[in-house]
Amino acid sequence: MKKYFSLVTFSHTIFAMPFAFIGFFLAITTTDYAFEWDKLIMMVLCMVFARNAAMAFNRYLDRDIDALNPRTQQRDIPAGRITARNALLFTAANCMLFIATTWFINPLCFYLSPVALLVVLGYSATKRFTALCHLVLGLGLSLAPIGAYLVVTGEFALTPIFFSLSVLCWVSGFDIIYALQDEEFDRSQQLHSIPAYLGKVRALQLSTFLHVLSAAFIVMPVFVTTVGLLYYTGIIFFCGMLIYQHWLVKPSDLSRVNFAFMTTNGIASVVFAAFFLLDRMML
Repeated sequence: MKKYFSLVTFSHTIFAMPFAFIGFFLAITTTDYAFEWDKLIMMVLCMVFARNAAMAFNRYLDRDIDALNPRTQQRDIPAGRITARNALLFTAANCMLFIATTWFINPLCFYLSPVALLVVLGYSATKRFTALCHLVLGLGLSLAPIGAYLVVTGEFALTPIFFSLSVLCWVSGFDIIYALQDEEFDRSQQLHSIPAYLGKVRALQLSTFLHVLSAAFIVMPVFVTTVGLLYYTGIIFFCGMLIYQHWLVKPSDLSRVNFAFMTTNGIASVVFAAFFLLDRMML
């Protein structure tokens, strides 16, 4: 089990899971639907199964590329800790568990489950033909808040869409920063990425633009639903962490990319979600 947690980099669940809780409790506090433990548990299971499938498939599909890249040669498949066949079986098992769990939630979640899987699994192939792969990754994680809202209500609404758009821009922006490490490798292997296409300076400028959009979308809910002081505090903290990671990473100095990617974004997600949940409790 430890090997499979390593395969899917389970710690990276910290990025999307807090926004799933935001979507779930947004639905509870802005509609007439009551809190149900079984729905919360199934929402968490869906998040885990979908992400496990996406990451395992990514490692399976990229196994030959990872073996060539000095930065990724020690990942589980090229290092021989997990076979490619077992990674693919793990992917299939998690896909089936994801779809099965949505069956017990509501019809809309079940009907949309193949679409969600198509997005989160399809990302793994995009680097082979488009530099917009970062946006596809962002789209996959952006399903968290709106998907969690659907778990409760079975209906679409405007407010969770704002959170999803914020996640899309946020994740796309920090994935561009992370991809700076592989700029030269991607070019040498004819792989597509924003840094390989635009270069470090313009890639960071695009990342900054996406994070400005993310900040704008995180503000939008204040115009369509009631929020309190704690939500505004969360906005300030989230935006502050976006600014901080761009201060950490410079075109001439990528030494703190991993810290900017994992630590600052993980803290931003968890703390913002905590402020959101506390704010909903105080209203």
